[in-house]
Amino acid sequence: MAHRQTALADRAAAEDVGKPDSAVVRDALGVGVAVGLSGFAFGVTSAGSGLGLLQTCALSLLVFTGASQFALVGALAAGGNPFTAAAGAFFLGVRNAFYGLRLSQLLALPRAVRPFAAQWVIDETTAVTVAQPDRRSARLGFTVTGLSLYVLWNLTTLLGALGARALGDTDAWGLDAAGPAVFLALLAPMLTTFTERAVAALAVLLGLGLLPVLPAGAPVLVAALAAPLALFVQGLRSARRPDAPEEDR
Repeated sequence: MAHRQTALADRAAAEDVGKPDSAVVRDALGVGVAVGLSGFAFGVTSAGSGLGLLQTCALSLLVFTGASQFALVGALAAGGNPFTAAAGAFFLGVRNAFYGLRLSQLLALPRAVRPFAAQWVIDETTAVTVAQPDRRSARLGFTVTGLSLYVLWNLTTLLGALGARALGDTDAWGLDAAGPAVFLALLAPMLTTFTERAVAALAVLLGLGLLPVLPAGAPVLVAALAAPLALFVQGLRSARRPDAPEEDR
């Protein structure tokens, strides 16, 4: 019995050690660099949509949520109404507020730091943070991912906006698809349940299906209805099959 208790104590102590800092930094830098480089595509796309250099850089510095930025400039490039484009970008960015609710518990940052940390609450920092086994690793992962991504994203945004003229016809390069492709690659492994996959599939169908008939930027707003619709259907299925396995719900 004493030997067993000792083994359990050693195991608990090993778990308390957490993940090595070098491994956390490596993973965080990998995400930061991979996504940060796509800021070049945003800079080119934004310049091609008619926004000036200062406007393009201000979006990355102040908004700093890639999906919303691409949605905004994409809608403008398609001739959409600026208010509709801004609304679509806003609703895409609202998800970061929900990330913040989760990260505030994991990080437990001092009150004076929270307003500055809020700028880095995005998809990538959330993914790295929630994957860590303890608070120390979570804080390290959040900081390294946020810092590396923020610096690199803004730097490549500037380079992309400056190099847009040298590239000529930006539409011919298809760089506007680079950013969304990166975010889809990050999102795909997170879709593990039937409901999550159903929401993603329905959002794609709504967005693409309504693209020819609605003004630019509006399909993104309608695609947001995928979540409540899928949850409503899930509720009906659960009511009819109260004993259904969790993975089927």
